[in-house]
Amino acid sequence: MAMNTVRRIASDILKTGESNIKFKPDSISKVGEALTREDVRSLIAEGAIIAKPKRGVSRVRGRAKQKQKAKGRRFGKGSRRGTSSARKGDKETWMQKIRAQRKFLRQLLEEKRLEDKSARKIYMMVKGNAFKGVKMLEVYLRDNKYITGEKLEAKKSK
Repeated sequence: MAMNTVRRIASDILKTGESNIKFKPDSISKVGEALTREDVRSLIAEGAIIAKPKRGVSRVRGRAKQKQKAKGRRFGKGSRRGTSSARKGDKETWMQKIRAQRKFLRQLLEEKRLEDKSARKIYMMVKGNAFKGVKMLEVYLRDNKYITGEKLEAKKSK
């Protein structure tokens, strides 16, 4: 049987392309003598006919990229796709902000630097999104004499 016919049959048996079929150089005469599909199967079993291994997509670059991202790289302005609210949800941002402000209020109450009456009012203001962040809340409290500025400065110096 012709070599290209053997190649075609072998590719059919091994379920791969004809270009991926390889004959061992020392057994080319045996391959040429094959007459049936059964002969080709036996040559495959002997190892005279081999299918080249499939080539995959290399993960080397992908792993290198992952390693960089683990270090915190590749997140700069130029790498970002989508708005800030798409990258981090509006609700998550809100929760982060509110939790920080409530934690600050709790801290002031524990340290007895804020009255219970005014605390409730400020808590509701926080809920109503009156302050941009903890710093703005602090400024508001100091300006409206809910807490004294000296105690805050002493806390910061610790």
